[in-house]
Amino acid sequence: MSFFTDLGRQYIDGEWRTGNGSWDIIDFNPYNGEKLAAVTVASRFEVDEAYRAAERVQKEWAETSPYARRAVIERALAVTEELEDEIVEAIIDELGGTRLKARYEVHMAKEFLREAIHLAMIPEGRIIASSVAGKENRLHRIPVGVVGVISPFNFPFLVTLKSVAPALALGNGVVIKPNQNTPVVGGGLIAKIFEDAGLPPGLLNVLVTDIAEIGDALIEHPVPKVISFAGSDRVGRHVGAVTAAHFKKAILELSGNSALVVLDDADVDYAVDAAVFSRFVYQGQVCMAANRILVDRSLWEVFTEKFLARVRALRTGDPREPETQIGPVINEFQADALAALVKEALDEGATALIQGRTIGNLVEPTVLTGLPADSPILRQEIFGPVALLVPFDDEEHAVRIANDTPYGLSGAVHTGDVERGVRFAKRIETGMMHVNDGTVHDEPFVAFGGEKHSGLGRLNGDATVEAFTTQKWISVQHGRSEFPL
Repeated sequence: MSFFTDLGRQYIDGEWRTGNGSWDIIDFNPYNGEKLAAVTVASRFEVDEAYRAAERVQKEWAETSPYARRAVIERALAVTEELEDEIVEAIIDELGGTRLKARYEVHMAKEFLREAIHLAMIPEGRIIASSVAGKENRLHRIPVGVVGVISPFNFPFLVTLKSVAPALALGNGVVIKPNQNTPVVGGGLIAKIFEDAGLPPGLLNVLVTDIAEIGDALIEHPVPKVISFAGSDRVGRHVGAVTAAHFKKAILELSGNSALVVLDDADVDYAVDAAVFSRFVYQGQVCMAANRILVDRSLWEVFTEKFLARVRALRTGDPREPETQIGPVINEFQADALAALVKEALDEGATALIQGRTIGNLVEPTVLTGLPADSPILRQEIFGPVALLVPFDDEEHAVRIANDTPYGLSGAVHTGDVERGVRFAKRIETGMMHVNDGTVHDEPFVAFGGEKHSGLGRLNGDATVEAFTTQKWISVQHGRSEFPL
């Protein structure tokens, strides 16, 4: 099966079809520019079709036994395992991900499918005592109905499945809008997996489209009760505002500006390993990536020397080659934006310890230091292989620098004293913080999400159940109530 030929289409009410919109999204390989697919965008009419199909089928799906829903997710996992090698190749081609990144993404996607198998059996009712004689209070946890999932380009297979699989397992219908750069890996491929797994037609739909064609129809539509969005804080702010105006719940996983902090008693070699991975994995196009690497002045010289040696050794090139560690960024716009960002920082007085070249969509690593304390680049997300090295004087200084950003997604601290690291971690305004590790982590049963401009809500484990179900109070009066009127 050719993923890009067969799956680069709309998937609505169980049918693969061409969109009715007025233009095509062209899906390119970001490394060599090869055209992978052309997808005619979905129109507002098709948005309505997709949501109405999901709404229709969901009512019956919600009444299906959790064991039957679990069986579908189990088959989806089996299909994913059967297609694993092909999925890896598709991630490399459509995202420009290295082979290591592609394998990791598929591995994590399988872990989240296993989580969804478990979640199908989780929701339970509660009996709550009543102050009224003869009354029984029953609190039921039920599916929200239909969930809209808007996914990013950087981990489209994993991040989309993180919402889709548990939403289905918990009894909901789903409509996916994948990122324009990854319509197959983040959309059609997932629909195919669940189609092969025997999911009822219409319950899961994929709309490849854009706001230029449909406006806010995807989030304004009356059917979806929850919108799960992963992407930039700029777009997320809009999604949050529109969902709130329409009394919907938004789960927002947004931009980050993580700091990896190296305290004066850290294992320097280990901290260097963690910093290189945390900054340069998937070309730095990761919301949890360590944009800023903060180093105690007592370790500055030795850390910087070892860090620069490691960065210089990173190989940039064809993501299909096993030895490649830095592949292309997603498109020309992103490559140009990174070059402009580096130039702006240098113009402000920063020093380039390493200044990589930009060749097409290949952006070699750059390491900057000497940034003015008020430099805007220190406070924003850098979605690419650009590292900022910043010295600090003591813990108080490190805390101030780490928190001096509107974002608060992830972070890490390295120290020889674990409890010192935990105390430090508690002072950083982030949703996630890791002691003696990297900044890029996700686990199926641990709440994932950010503070400040990095998002609203959480996913994974109990947080996912909370996100995709709602509570309903049903009381039963076994005797007779007395009414005062």
